[in-house]
Amino acid sequence: MMSPFTVNFITPNSLLHPTNHLSSTKLYATPSQTAVPSPAPAEITADRLEPRVEKKGGFYILKEKFRQGINPHEKVKIASEPMKLFMENGIEDLAKIPFEEIDKVKDTKDDVDVRLKWLGLFHRRKHQYGRFMMRLKLPNGVTTSAQTRYLASVIKQYGDLGCADVTTRQNWQIRGVTLPDAPAIFKGLEEVGLTSLQSGMDNVRNPVGNPIAGIDPYEIVDTRPYTNLLSQFITANSRGNPEFTNLPRKWNVCVIGSHDLFEHPHINDLAYMPATKNGRFGFNLLVGGFFSPKRCEEAIPLDAWVPAEDVIPSCGAILETYRDLGTRGNRQKTRMMWLIDELGVEGFRSEVVKRMPEQALERASTEDLVDPKWERRDLFGVHPQKQEGLNFVGIHIPVGRVQADDMDELARLADEYGSGELRLTVEQNIIIPNVPNSKVKALLDEPLLKEKFQPEPPILMKGLVACTGNQFCGQAIIETKARSLKVTEEVQRLVSVTRPVRMHWTGCPNTCAQVQVADIGFMGCMTRDENGKVVEGADVFVGGRIGSDSHLGDIYKKAVPCKDLVPLVVDILVDKFGAIPRESEEGEE
Repeated sequence: MMSPFTVNFITPNSLLHPTNHLSSTKLYATPSQTAVPSPAPAEITADRLEPRVEKKGGFYILKEKFRQGINPHEKVKIASEPMKLFMENGIEDLAKIPFEEIDKVKDTKDDVDVRLKWLGLFHRRKHQYGRFMMRLKLPNGVTTSAQTRYLASVIKQYGDLGCADVTTRQNWQIRGVTLPDAPAIFKGLEEVGLTSLQSGMDNVRNPVGNPIAGIDPYEIVDTRPYTNLLSQFITANSRGNPEFTNLPRKWNVCVIGSHDLFEHPHINDLAYMPATKNGRFGFNLLVGGFFSPKRCEEAIPLDAWVPAEDVIPSCGAILETYRDLGTRGNRQKTRMMWLIDELGVEGFRSEVVKRMPEQALERASTEDLVDPKWERRDLFGVHPQKQEGLNFVGIHIPVGRVQADDMDELARLADEYGSGELRLTVEQNIIIPNVPNSKVKALLDEPLLKEKFQPEPPILMKGLVACTGNQFCGQAIIETKARSLKVTEEVQRLVSVTRPVRMHWTGCPNTCAQVQVADIGFMGCMTRDENGKVVEGADVFVGGRIGSDSHLGDIYKKAVPCKDLVPLVVDILVDKFGAIPRESEEGEE
């Protein structure tokens, strides 16, 4: 059952065999890479292992026999293949239809509200009727000044309705887009080397890597070649790849290149963990990490190691297993971990093996290259690169929100002081790399860095992350971005802390801001105040950890009215994070 990988890449061998980094790297035994025994799954019959999809007319479609009890999104996909809007230029015709006419016909309404997400376009029907958010694909978070200027030019034409956000997957999302403009925007993206294809719904999301890959003095491996290859493979070099456009649900992938685990491997469906085996460089595989309203799970070992050259085949085999066998009923039970649970780790692994080109997959290596005792570095401020005389400068983007003029200025700074490149981080911040020693002071003196995007933000602002919130997102229950800034500003006036505390805000149980991995997380809900009035509130989580000792946080207090969050956060910081009330601080002085 070999996989017909049809996308060809011309890739230098040096990019696929990064052994030059191994000489100074200590090896660490990691027994945890052996799959953790789990309760034995129910006996799996041959019928259950029959692929549920078949290829027709160049696209995968759910077989008739498996259509009972499927969810509404699956019915929309069966009615019309979403990628045809791009691959057969359906977007050109759709963009010419007035919105009032689109809404009169179910098929075109489904195009706008569901299928366009395969092209990276998300209709904001609830809060911005007729306007779209566009999500890009930006592997490893690396972008150029030219790309940044182009995105700025797109949102600038929409005035106050246009803005951009840095996402928690090292990506750009731009807002305010109108449907008639979409075909021209797609052409503009292609001209600057960008794409938004397969960035939403039941597709593979942006491949995440080390934000300082290639310039990090302590990196294990440069992740950029791998994340670039993954993105090219998954989207067929931005042409659209029907092999992977009909997954049961969204799917996240990352490649680990740092001891810091900046990439957050434990919350990805597939994480490549660097490890050597018998003198060869490669990766152990973690699988199944995900967040959802009903269930959150950390990724678990697949008990598999692949050499560097098998990153793409192994990704394809895992995706095919999920595409072929994943269930398509209740959307809350269709992420890949549910399939792993059903088949068992070994059962899932054996299905992956069947789909590997040589139908073989080595067992995990014990020579893990990630140092589990490594202290995670702070990327803010000025840091020397591995390239002598050059530096990267990390700057704080408050809750990831930028305007068109900000993007133009960031592009100018990248050109004037660096190499015309910007890096986005999963914490919604930006790095300017390749700044010569002689230009560092002038860069730090720039008004944008003095007044808005500080290289050394206040300590509680450093770890602040917020999703879009109900300003633009129809699923969000509460407003997050402005509120998270306001609450943090009030809290830091009341207490002093000696180390960053990661606080994440998400507007709904979909947890796009990943509150379960935060030190303190806030998940939007509706609740009642002391007078019985319905108000915006939050469930508060405490104790999430990232890194080698990752742990998902637990509920600390449910349904707290937003107006009562400041004193609660102050109490948590004092009780659990060693914060000192500022009144006490002043009294001691």
